[in-house]
Amino acid sequence: MTSARLSGIAIKGVRVCVPKDIRRLEDEGLFPEAKDRDRLTGSIGVIERRVAAEGVTTSDLCERAAENLLAELGWAKDSIDVLIMVTQSPDFVIPATACTLQTRMGIGNCLAFDINLGCSGYPYGLWTAASLLKTLTVAGRPARALVLAGDISTVKLLKDDKATVPLFGDAGSATALEVDDAGGIWHGVFGTDGSGAEHIMVKAGAMRRSLVPADEPKSPEDQAALYKESRLHLNGAEVFNFTLRAVPALAKELFETAGITADDVDYVVLHQANAFMLNHLRKKIGLPEEKVPIALGAYGNTSSASIPLAMASHLSDELTKPQRMVMMGFGVGWSWGAIKLDMTAIRAPQIDEY
Repeated sequence: MTSARLSGIAIKGVRVCVPKDIRRLEDEGLFPEAKDRDRLTGSIGVIERRVAAEGVTTSDLCERAAENLLAELGWAKDSIDVLIMVTQSPDFVIPATACTLQTRMGIGNCLAFDINLGCSGYPYGLWTAASLLKTLTVAGRPARALVLAGDISTVKLLKDDKATVPLFGDAGSATALEVDDAGGIWHGVFGTDGSGAEHIMVKAGAMRRSLVPADEPKSPEDQAALYKESRLHLNGAEVFNFTLRAVPALAKELFETAGITADDVDYVVLHQANAFMLNHLRKKIGLPEEKVPIALGAYGNTSSASIPLAMASHLSDELTKPQRMVMMGFGVGWSWGAIKLDMTAIRAPQIDEY
């Protein structure tokens, strides 16, 4: 794992956007028996999810969150110096979604690029933006960044997949950062183990397993295989084993790097994988229940948006006061990252509907 430290950057605001469409487990028809639905809901903790309508993309949700956040902060669009999009469901193969959003939103000339990460993406996005802001020279005002993080995972699911359909929801988020000494010292720990890549994977759709026909049409058998391979494959047992290996060690190294204990932290916001896993991790790390918000019930696992969504849904009022926060993302890749920071007071984060 890699440890890092920086200072003088503050989070100034957080906003989240979710689709209006609410989907419950009984709507899917996968578990006809109520007792089976109740058992599954009790385990994964997802009562309902938000599912994007056909044609709605992650960038649409993130754009709505960003527009409302900029209006809330009173930031001019030409004051954004860094625009980062963290997603594994981009609008196009090329160009980067951040580039098209820069024009759609009317943001001025700036650094704009995508980060292709899911479950760990929010800490990576924040750290990348903060690091870039520390290097910029801007006349007459502090440098500013927008980190947009989100995914529409539901379009990648096989409709009859009992392992993924009950779990995943859609969401987008926007987080505003600014150079500000009040932001204090950030500590971060990050790591990767690509040997586990196959356990959370969409195999087809890019260059290794292209959906684009070659000189001749693909056979019906190959088309059927591509259809399945273009959907999300999730090996739940391997995900759980990885999480138990990586996340307690990640927490231990972050606390040691920052020179703190769990008692010194107000909240630890974990990637919202599933309720059973989060409660298991919470006990393993030694955290009391009140310090670890679980926001799965109304939204499901929303990939890179899950941490800001948990903050907005469960810590909105608390964030109007300064808080010592830890944010931890882990999953697809395998990839993991954690940040400890002292957040200054911000306006209560809101959740918009699209």
